[in-house]
Amino acid sequence: MQDTLRWRHRFAELGSRFYTELPSEPLPDPHWVVVSPGCAALLGWPADWWHSPAALAAFSGGALWPGMRPLASVYSGHQFGVWAGQLGDGRALLLGEVEAPGGPLEVQLKGSGLTPYSRMGDGRAVLRSSIREFLCSEAMHALGIPTTRALCVTASALPVRRETIETAAVATRVAPSFLRFGHFEHFTHTARDVAALRALADAAIGQHFPELAGIAGEAERIAALLEEVARRTARLMAQWQNVGFCHGVMNTDNMSLLGLTIDYGPFGFMDAFDPGHVCNHTDEQGRYAYARQPSVAFWNLHALAHALLPLLAGQAGTGDGVPQEVPQDVQQMALGAIEPYKEVFADAMLGGLRAKLGFAEAREGDRELCDGLLRLMAADHTDFTITFRRLASFSSEPGAGNSAGNESVRDLFIDRAAFDAWAARYGERLRAEGRADAERAAAMQRVNPKFVLRNHLAETAIRRAREGDFSEVQRLHTLLEHPFDEQPGNEADAGFPPDWAAQLEVSCSS
Repeated sequence: MQDTLRWRHRFAELGSRFYTELPSEPLPDPHWVVVSPGCAALLGWPADWWHSPAALAAFSGGALWPGMRPLASVYSGHQFGVWAGQLGDGRALLLGEVEAPGGPLEVQLKGSGLTPYSRMGDGRAVLRSSIREFLCSEAMHALGIPTTRALCVTASALPVRRETIETAAVATRVAPSFLRFGHFEHFTHTARDVAALRALADAAIGQHFPELAGIAGEAERIAALLEEVARRTARLMAQWQNVGFCHGVMNTDNMSLLGLTIDYGPFGFMDAFDPGHVCNHTDEQGRYAYARQPSVAFWNLHALAHALLPLLAGQAGTGDGVPQEVPQDVQQMALGAIEPYKEVFADAMLGGLRAKLGFAEAREGDRELCDGLLRLMAADHTDFTITFRRLASFSSEPGAGNSAGNESVRDLFIDRAAFDAWAARYGERLRAEGRADAERAAAMQRVNPKFVLRNHLAETAIRRAREGDFSEVQRLHTLLEHPFDEQPGNEADAGFPPDWAAQLEVSCSS
């Protein structure tokens, strides 16, 4: 198969200012951990594409298929709100773009060895983090949330030091583009190269936002790009919030220009609902807490807008490449371009909550009703996923708020009187639409997942994988491909987390 693939290298065509070309470092004695048939189908590859020693070698960093051209891209960024300077692909290599049925898709190895951008790192990924990224990126796709995809994980007994000694792995990631906000920050603030910034923006628009390419005037075109990125980011944040997903490390170098979920590290799906939940043990200040994610995304958009100011101002760059001062009106143009984020996020968030509560139409008072439920959930720390899933079985019959038919959701709350008061308003709102409960329940089950990648599920799979048993990784992958289905026999995977799950911690090394 590898001899018939058509590869493109449009990022490489930008020139050596944007990357370093170098070979990967192979895993010794590699073996397969898990593959994604769905991601392979996206690439247009047959289901048995991995049934060869050549495939194992290529996706563990030991060989190149014809047409692959590995390179590590350079970018900069803000980490935890602080300018970190030059960063880059410290453990990732872009192999190129495959001509897939739906258009070109970039294929990238993660954990393939040292690059010039590894800083103090070793360029490796570990089995634990690779399994987590594989499972979550594929699970997010099944939830309908924009994300990078995961093709496969390979592993080795090669020791790697993190908090303890672990073993190495390579995850293969797939996306239309891995461009980040930080790529643009790099050429404005670190390389200080307006010509390179312009080339990158032009390439991004031409390849990924072709509807903007015909806009006359560079400033107008860049402003339109900013606005589109802001809108995509706003919709993504609403989707995260509406499934209780916490990314954990929303640095500007981890923000996708295409509005994808990217760079799965210390992520987590909330169990007990807590707006202040911090999933990343490294985040001591709680910058990336669940409730702060939307505002952090807007902050990151400000950073992207600032990086694009030289283009909005039409600068050609001074002789030494240092960007010039930007007039106030240009700064206002940049701020105006990202301003739609606020309205788009608010509308998408409320629209998502309406769907989760089974409302077929928008009505006045819906926001208060949604907020009222979230406040009750936060006060009693009810399980986020289970609460919304059980609400699908809510009976809208008058007086049914605390009846046997609604006990399954009512029993999640400590303050039963407060829930009963909310349930009375909820039932009245449902009856106002005149929609049959069965129809509403089916609609709610299509948007409220029964299964999400809880930390304890991932941890169980990781522990078995460390012993050489990858069956639980494969089983979880299959389970999470259908998160909205009942899947009889797998009820335990949709249940409350065990007590030991409260002791689990994930950090930036995850």
